[in-house]
Amino acid sequence: MREISFDQIREAISQMCIEANCLISEDIRCALKKAEQAEENPLGREVLGTLLANAVVAEEKMIPICQDTGMTVVFMEIGQEVHVTGGSIAEAVNAGVAKGYEEGYLRKSVVADPIRRENTKNNTPAVIHYNIVPGDKLSITVSPKGFGSENMSALKMLKPSQGLEGMKKFIVDTVIAGGPNPCPPIIVGVGVGGTMEKAAVMAKQSLLRPIGEKNTDPFWGSIEDDLLAEINKLNIGPAGFGGKTTAMAVHITPYATHIAGLPVAVNIGCHVTRHVHRDL
Repeated sequence: MREISFDQIREAISQMCIEANCLISEDIRCALKKAEQAEENPLGREVLGTLLANAVVAEEKMIPICQDTGMTVVFMEIGQEVHVTGGSIAEAVNAGVAKGYEEGYLRKSVVADPIRRENTKNNTPAVIHYNIVPGDKLSITVSPKGFGSENMSALKMLKPSQGLEGMKKFIVDTVIAGGPNPCPPIIVGVGVGGTMEKAAVMAKQSLLRPIGEKNTDPFWGSIEDDLLAEINKLNIGPAGFGGKTTAMAVHITPYATHIAGLPVAVNIGCHVTRHVHRDL
């Protein structure tokens, strides 16, 4: 049994919240540079250059890449040989979020109740997803999710008879409905199968896969390629100004499902799709 303290988790989460909001991941930086070189629309190319310049300033000054510093989503893989001391994991995560958003001068965007709308003033509570795995490590991914992109996400319980074409149509239609709102170029995360909530979580997790890594199943990898090509023909383009770079990637995660169901969830990630991973 390995012990990990409340304080270790709190401090890790605090730093990860700041880093995720101020530092662009290398795979996304490379994808934006590649898109800038390939973009044929002059205005779209200028937007991509501005996004890259903005990321450089954010890193140099350690200030947020975007004014919407998101609602903090945390994925926890907890080794079954780990024992957390000094408090609960959820308390440690929320203490870390509060500390990071205060010390990093990050905008507090969370309201305590969806109707009464009073701000919690420290960006808590976080949305935490737990997964128990073998071993003695605690793996943490912090992904602040802005709602320009989150609001453009969607879930649909398709009929099995709608099949592959119905799934693809729903994904493309979701991107069309979003238009410029999710700050393209976007990453399209898709969860297919399971149940309603399983599909939604898989869609969000799909955003965390590095750009350039296709699904290891060739069947799903080819569908990702087809959808990316179809989406990039929509001419939404960078920031919605037109061009062939509407999306940088489509990532699909499938799962077993019921004979009567075909759940499909689409989670849209903006051009930075912020996330930081750390093992304790």
